Amino acid sequence: MDGALRASPPPDGSRAGDGDGPAVLLENVWKIFGDRAGEALKAARDEGLPKSEILRDLHCVVGVADAGIRVERGEIFCVMGLSGSGKSTLLRHVNRLLEPTAGRVLVQGRDVTAMNAGQLRDLRARRIGMVFQNFALLPHRNVRDNVALPLEIQDVALNERFDLAEAALEKVGLSGWGDRFPASLSGGMQQRVGLARALAADPPILLMDEPFSALDPLIRRQLQDQFLHLSHAMQKTAVFVTHDLDEAIRIGNRIAIMKDGVIVQTGTPEDIVAHPRDDYVASFVANISRLHVVHAAGIMEPVAAFRGRAPGIPDIEAFPRARADMTIAELIDLAAGGTDPLAVTDGEGRTVGVIDNRRLLTGIRGDAR
Repeated sequence: MDGALRASPPPDGSRAGDGDGPAVLLENVWKIFGDRAGEALKAARDEGLPKSEILRDLHCVVGVADAGIRVERGEIFCVMGLSGSGKSTLLRHVNRLLEPTAGRVLVQGRDVTAMNAGQLRDLRARRIGMVFQNFALLPHRNVRDNVALPLEIQDVALNERFDLAEAALEKVGLSGWGDRFPASLSGGMQQRVGLARALAADPPILLMDEPFSALDPLIRRQLQDQFLHLSHAMQKTAVFVTHDLDEAIRIGNRIAIMKDGVIVQTGTPEDIVAHPRDDYVASFVANISRLHVVHAAGIMEPVAAFRGRAPGIPDIEAFPRARADMTIAELIDLAAGGTDPLAVTDGEGRTVGVIDNRRLLTGIRGDAR
């Protein structure tokens, strides 16, 4: 797995008008489907009744249970889980396509659950773009008009809509395709149109609902690369839903793993792979290669501990240098040039740890201590 194209860490700055705090914040969000949702909420939250008994006794389905996420500006935050885990249900609360049964949803510091219809339309038109799994293109409109739809909703003048739609198509590599209709495009091209439509109004936040899951592996990887490039270049925040952990690890700054409507673990790709919280998460990461995910800082031995274990060693500062953010794959290449341990340095060049061959091998295997 190639980690080189993973999204960069969120920038310190923010776009004008974004407000303070995170781009997206969900606090204690519940979504329960059914006529007796209020009773079911009380039974689940106050009495601890499990999901299966709520379905049996109250005929309600718990879609999301007490979920919380915090997405920083400029971050790509992945939500993953198996079918029926609640990940898409959670996503649809960000732009209030679904009303929460309980909890709070904030976008750029504004309470989405308190917005009236006009404010909500403005949020969806100007602040949030969404890309769907099934493309959701209008078959009777050509590609350009599909891309320009959010601008049309904003009453942008026709000529300006045309220019902005063409610019968005150019960003996704579809210049010259504006007059075609969706039926004449391949699946990968249709998904590019969906991405262009989400970008056309230049919203700061993108919601991605399994956008590449229906595509062939090669096309999928190409679109992942393109999405990473665009999100970084245009400083977008993204909440990206996927059922594929490889995809989440490749593109996400952080990942939330869901099961039965509950977020069971949130962390960086390295956190998830190196320190799964329970057997469910461990089963997801069992076949993930650690080579491009785990970094030197995660497997190094503290300098003092290394000196105590090997008091007769030469000066650590004479060892080959390795940055703390190097992946195991990079460390293997560096260590292959000699027999000395590696001295791990922080961003200021200070030695903060040591990785010898034993440490490197156990890091590859997944049980470094």
